Amino acid sequence: MTDSGLRTSRGYAMGLMLFPGDDDVASPDISWSYSGFSMFRKWLARAEGFTLAEMDGFGGDRPWSSVSTTLEPLLNHPDDDGPDLTPAQCAAMLPRLVSMLGQCRPDEGDLVLRRRIEDVGQLVTVLRYCLERGVGLVFG
Repeated sequence: MTDSGLRTSRGYAMGLMLFPGDDDVASPDISWSYSGFSMFRKWLARAEGFTLAEMDGFGGDRPWSSVSTTLEPLLNHPDDDGPDLTPAQCAAMLPRLVSMLGQCRPDEGDLVLRRRIEDVGQLVTVLRYCLERGVGLVFG
């Protein structure tokens, strides 16, 4: 079993993990339950000005070509059975995610927004690592 195979079996049987495709189990990663990842993507889509549920592949029939977002590779991706995101896709998504960190300032009582911003921060860390190493982002 490869290191990345070990990484995907770290007790996340009911969820998924996004991690660099460098076979280094010590590299940064981010994980969610499937429902948590769904909520995160729905929040990202709303931040980009559309509703994920109306999109093709998510219960609706709106084509992805009708929206303009650099986050499409993350939003329009199977939960854990699709191709890795390429370093170029990671590079394209990174500026938008970094800008979200600068724009969102949750108040102390908004725990959901605070969680979403923490998720964005962790994802930014993983994407930066992918770019530094020139590797893709694995959905596992």
